[in-house]
Amino acid sequence: MISLTINGQKTEVEEGTSILKAAQKLNIHIPTLCHFKLHDDRTINEPGSCRVCVVEIEGRRNLAPACATPVSEGMIVTTNSIRVIKARRAIVELLLSNHPKECLLCEKNMNCELQSLAAELCIREIRYTGKRTKFKSDNSSYSIIRNLDKCILCRRCETMCNEVQTCNVLSAINRGMNTVVAPAFNLPIAETNCTFCGQCVAVCPTAALTEVHFIPNVIDALIDKEKFVIVETAPAVRAALGEEFGFEPGTAVTGKMVTALRKLGFDKIFDTNFGADLTIMEEAKEFIYRLENGGRLPILTSCCPAWIRFIEHNFPDLLDIPSTCKSPHQMFGTIAKTYYAKKIGIDPKKIVVVSIMPCLAKKYEAHRPEMEYNGLRDVDIVISTRELAKMIKESGINFSELEEGEFDNPLGLSSGAADIFGASGGVLEAAARTAYEWLTHKSSSPLEFHSVRGIDGFKEASLDINGTEIKVAVTNGLGNARKLLNSIRNEEVQYHMIEIMACPGGCIGGGGQPYIYGDTSILKKRIEALYNEDKNKNLRKSHENPYILQLYDDFLGEPFGDKAHKLLHTHYTKR
Repeated sequence: MISLTINGQKTEVEEGTSILKAAQKLNIHIPTLCHFKLHDDRTINEPGSCRVCVVEIEGRRNLAPACATPVSEGMIVTTNSIRVIKARRAIVELLLSNHPKECLLCEKNMNCELQSLAAELCIREIRYTGKRTKFKSDNSSYSIIRNLDKCILCRRCETMCNEVQTCNVLSAINRGMNTVVAPAFNLPIAETNCTFCGQCVAVCPTAALTEVHFIPNVIDALIDKEKFVIVETAPAVRAALGEEFGFEPGTAVTGKMVTALRKLGFDKIFDTNFGADLTIMEEAKEFIYRLENGGRLPILTSCCPAWIRFIEHNFPDLLDIPSTCKSPHQMFGTIAKTYYAKKIGIDPKKIVVVSIMPCLAKKYEAHRPEMEYNGLRDVDIVISTRELAKMIKESGINFSELEEGEFDNPLGLSSGAADIFGASGGVLEAAARTAYEWLTHKSSSPLEFHSVRGIDGFKEASLDINGTEIKVAVTNGLGNARKLLNSIRNEEVQYHMIEIMACPGGCIGGGGQPYIYGDTSILKKRIEALYNEDKNKNLRKSHENPYILQLYDDFLGEPFGDKAHKLLHTHYTKR
C-alpha cells in the first residue's frame, strides 16, 4: 500500500493506482475528458492526451495528468490550486478555439461533456484565435453521421471500436492540425467494415459521432392522410426510455410509452415482442431440424444486425452457422404488410411500419436489399430510444403523468420469453424454453438459465434434453464474439446453440439508448427490468402465445415451413 496526501487528506491505496483513482476514493472531484471507463473496469480509455485532469505535485516543476500518473510513497497532491485551475481553463479554451460554436443547434446540446466542462470551469470567453480545422461531414450510412469538426481527439471511439468491439475501423490519421480519428484514408464509414453498432456514438463526448435522424420521416408519415402508420417497440426501449424523463434506471415504462405513442398520432401501436415470439418459433424449429438431421451446429442467433455484419466481414467461412431467421422487427414488418394488411383490408402500399429500436444498426438493417417482400420494405423507418424521447418532449407530452396504455391486438400480445430478448442471454433462454418442450414433449415451468444472464462478456450453460447434453454459450460485445468464433473456426469448442449480441449487456446497452457513459450499474438495472416483465406475465413461452398460434393456423402453416421460410427467413453475404 502507498500512503499519500491529496488536498490535505491522507489516504492509502494500492501501488500502481493513479492519482485520479486515489482522489475518487476520497470523493475529490477531478474533471476528465479523454479518460473513460468503457462498460467495465477492465477496458479504460486512458491516452492522457487532453490534460484536463492536471494536478500539482509537491516537488515537481510541471503539472501532471492525474489519470496517467501513478501514486508514490509520501506524495503530496493539490487538485484545486490557482495554478491548476488556470491550466485547466486554458486547456479547455484551446479545445473550444478549434470547435464549432453552434451549441444551440448541436445534436448534443445539453448532453455534451465539453459543453458541461466549459460551464464547470466558468469559461465565458475564448482568448485564443487562429485557423480552425474543417472537414467534410460523412453522411454515407443509414446509421452514423461523422462530423469531424467536432472531434476533440479524446480517442474514446477508437478504444471502443478497436479494443472492445475489435472492428478496427477508427484510428488517428494525418498529422498536426489535420489529425483526426477516422477510418483509414478517411474513407466514408459506409465503405468500411463498420458494423454500425453505434458504440462509438454512445461514448463520444461531443457531436463528432451521432446517429442518422429519421424523426422528420416519421412526422411526414403521420401527417399523410393516405398512410396507415404502425409503430412497433423493442423490449429494451421500455427498460430505458424512462431515464429520459427522470425515472430511476430500471423502471419499465411500457404502459406510459404506449399512451405517448397514441398521443403522437400512430394508427396502431404494436409490440416487437410479438415478432420476438415469432422468431423463437422459427429459430427453435430450425435448431431442432439441424439437431435431428445432422445439420450445421452450433446454431447462432441472428437477431442482432451489427453482429451479422461482423460475421459477414470477418468470418465469411462461417455464414452457414447463423440462423436464417430475420430479426424480430423485420419479421413483424413482413407480417404487418401481409397477414395484418389482409386482415384489416388495407393496401400494403399504404402501410408505413415504424420501428423504435435501442440499436443504430437496425437503421442499416431495414435498408438491406433482402429485407423486403413483393417490392415493399419490411420496415420503412427506424428511430432510436433517444429519438422517441425527443418526439415526446417536442410534443409537450407530460410523460410522467400519462396513464398506462395497452398494445393493440392481434400483434400486441407477447410472452415473457420475448421481453428478455433485450438482455444478453435472453434470446437463447427464450429459444431453450420452446425447444426443450418441443423435443421432450413435456410441459414444464419456464426454464430459467440464470447462468447465461448478466453483463459478463462470456457465459455458458448446459441442458439435458432426452439424455443429450445440449451445450450453449452467450457473448456480448464483438470482441468476445471474435474470440468465440475463432474457437469455433479452429474446432476448439463444441456447442449446440450460441447467442451473440454486439453491444455490451445486449440490446439494453444499444447505441441508440439514453447515454450512460460507461455506468454498468444502469445496464444491470435495465436488465432487471426486463426479467421482472417476464416474471410478471402469465404467458412466458413463445409457443403458447395464442395469437402466434392463430397466425400459423390462418396464414403461415408450419413453423420453418415453405411459406414461413419465404416470408421470415433471409440470407447473408460474404463481404
